[in-house]
Amino acid sequence: MSDVHPEPRWPASLALVVCVVLYVILPSRLVIGPRWLVPTLIVLPLIPLSLRHHRHPNESPVVRHLTIVLIALISVANVVSMALLVHHLLTSAVTQGRELVYSAVAIWITNVVIYGLWFWEIDRGGPHRRAGNTTAWPDIQFPQMENPDLAPPDWYPRFTDYLYTSFANGTSFAPADAMPLSARAKALFASESIVSLVTIAVVAARAVNILH
Repeated sequence: MSDVHPEPRWPASLALVVCVVLYVILPSRLVIGPRWLVPTLIVLPLIPLSLRHHRHPNESPVVRHLTIVLIALISVANVVSMALLVHHLLTSAVTQGRELVYSAVAIWITNVVIYGLWFWEIDRGGPHRRAGNTTAWPDIQFPQMENPDLAPPDWYPRFTDYLYTSFANGTSFAPADAMPLSARAKALFASESIVSLVTIAVVAARAVNILH
């Protein structure tokens, strides 16, 4: 196996763009400040980052710090949107059930995508360190790591593996095939489950009741 296997940046960049689009389509009462503010803060730094096609072991620490800031920003915006949606449900006479369903779905999808990015960025120090076959302790254990005979010799977790892990955790509210090992990974898994639980069990259920 090669000593270096740079990870492509485009899947993560595309995931951030999806989050921005989902944020833009939310109702105005569920966004922070002007509708263009958060998308602009995400897209402007994302453009120069996307010019670098791969995450590489010798990349500048500024690149990772900026990536984490972008992920954190959309995470905060999504949690605020969820809180505003719950607040609206509890304090207003809600009759537009379809709008609530669409909003809940957008918030839930954003939650899954953004935590896939978090898992991709924190596991073993980030994709730039994994690209250099780092020996750091893993934050997430995948089945292929426990049973190497089930995977090709050159297998290593890619963005799609982290995205699926986020989807499974956000759907079942608990780890599925991949297990969190470190404290920070467990905190991320738990926080994703909380947001998913509130969105699905409280917001979506109330919206479906309104439809009936």
